[in-house]
Amino acid sequence: VVATLKHFAGYSASRAGRNLAPVGMGARERADVILPPFEMAVRESGVRSVMHAYTDTDGIPSAADGPLLTGLLRDTWGFGGTVVADYFGIAFLKTLHGVAGSYGEAAAAALGAGVDVELPTVKTFGRPLADALAGGLVPEALVDRAVRRVLVQKAQLGLLDAEWSPVPPVLAAAEDADPEALRGTVRLDTEENRALARRVAEEAVVLLRNDGTLPLAADPPAGAPARIALVGPNADTPTAVLGCYSFPVHVGGRHPGTPLGLTLPTLREALAAEFPHSEIVTAPGAALDGRDTDGFGEALALAEGADLVIAALGDRAGLFGRGTSGEGCDAEDLELPGVQQQLLDALLDTGTPVVVTLLAGRPYALGRAADEAAAVVQAFFPGEEGTRAVASVLSGRTAPSGRLPVSVPRHPGSQPSTYLAARLGHASEVSHADPTPAFGFGHGLTYTAFTWSDLVVEREQASTEGEFTLSCTVRNTGGRQGTEVVQVYLHDPVASVVQPVQRLIGYVRLGLRPAEAARVRMTVPADLASFTGREGHRIVEPGALELRLGASSTDTRLVARLTLTGPVRTVDHTRRLHMGVETEVLTDAP
Repeated sequence: VVATLKHFAGYSASRAGRNLAPVGMGARERADVILPPFEMAVRESGVRSVMHAYTDTDGIPSAADGPLLTGLLRDTWGFGGTVVADYFGIAFLKTLHGVAGSYGEAAAAALGAGVDVELPTVKTFGRPLADALAGGLVPEALVDRAVRRVLVQKAQLGLLDAEWSPVPPVLAAAEDADPEALRGTVRLDTEENRALARRVAEEAVVLLRNDGTLPLAADPPAGAPARIALVGPNADTPTAVLGCYSFPVHVGGRHPGTPLGLTLPTLREALAAEFPHSEIVTAPGAALDGRDTDGFGEALALAEGADLVIAALGDRAGLFGRGTSGEGCDAEDLELPGVQQQLLDALLDTGTPVVVTLLAGRPYALGRAADEAAAVVQAFFPGEEGTRAVASVLSGRTAPSGRLPVSVPRHPGSQPSTYLAARLGHASEVSHADPTPAFGFGHGLTYTAFTWSDLVVEREQASTEGEFTLSCTVRNTGGRQGTEVVQVYLHDPVASVVQPVQRLIGYVRLGLRPAEAARVRMTVPADLASFTGREGHRIVEPGALELRLGASSTDTRLVARLTLTGPVRTVDHTRRLHMGVETEVLTDAP
């Protein structure tokens, strides 16, 4: 097995946020925003497969982009694996992009650009490619090149070794083994895997808002709600925690009765286990994406008679229209599907404290709830242990430590937008539309408090070849153990081309007990201030810089004002990609 890096490149930046759409950005933005994560993965992870994107950028489809798939990926970054097609991506050169007149021409363009394998089905690399080869449209050397890459990779995996067998050695040793019996011998849902899934889910849950209602105590003497109304379409749906490519959703949803091989507790079941002394009453209120409000009455009656409401909202994962979120399930805006926003507003009107829990694939605008809910918990699709993770965060047994990898919009129509916008893309007097998010990139609350202090900059000036070193102290001043995430954002006040107001260049997670502190020392190379200049080359410019140390992109705690000196310096793909971080726990005492 090899990992495949996808989708290369620009798939995440399509116009209107659609699954299949052109990418309207220039070479500079692609080089500075889209490509760096791919470069890190290629240079550092050892990934051995790359899948091209469906998109076209500035008129060039990724599947036929030789400078991207060969020039940059292989010749510059040194990638030595295989490039594979994105399903019908090669055929789309004819049917959707209009840069090939036939499937044979599409195959020739993709093969020449550097695509080695068409998968999972063969639309162009079969008879159309054979005919193009016979007709002289495709040089035989290009076929040889692709075949050689595939064979080399198979040899590296041992698939061509004489002793290789598709049956595990232990099973192969069993005489007279029934082939059908062997089908059930692979166990993926082991206790170890479950423990890892629980840890991932718990660390991924993001607490967006909290007026002090959370954490809820599990035991009544400590203040657990006597009666909890669990209301919403995701209250009792086992697959609400899974994404569109998970087996139970991708396969099980289309084949009812298929054994799923795992147990998925619903949010109702997880809450019942987490709060054994509380009475939990449940009503869906409405279908997840329906327009019927007939269920509001029952749901609101339960809410009015409860001590606390947990609103279980979000998405149903699916593919190409079978869900409200998932590949091919495009949305016109970021309002909650169906009548969920109406249900949420009605729950807020009851006066009972409402804790919003979101099992969703998108960062939805929440209207009034962003300011009026007692708490908002964002879980996205947290996986098979997701409901237990959410329940443990609600009770306080798990301290929330997740941070937003996107911004949560305040208005449903304000997307797609990003914290990486330049000043003109933020709120300003020249536009009445305010894109300021309800919760910014990097945001996430905890159940304790932290103070940041003692910023020390060892040297305020460095050459365009040098580095800065700075340090600060972070202390847990609350009464609970918790995790703080120190995020380092770079701000370039004046540059030769427009820059985002700030961009994340590094971070460090600190788990601290009450009264415990850590000294964080960061070494920031000038390379991290580089960007693509007017001539199309990546450069480091002299001038003023700010390093903003914050708990999120909207919560700056400390600022280091620095200066780069010397000449403009051109850098290449060998530049340093990360800042260095050292942490030292100081003391358990204040």
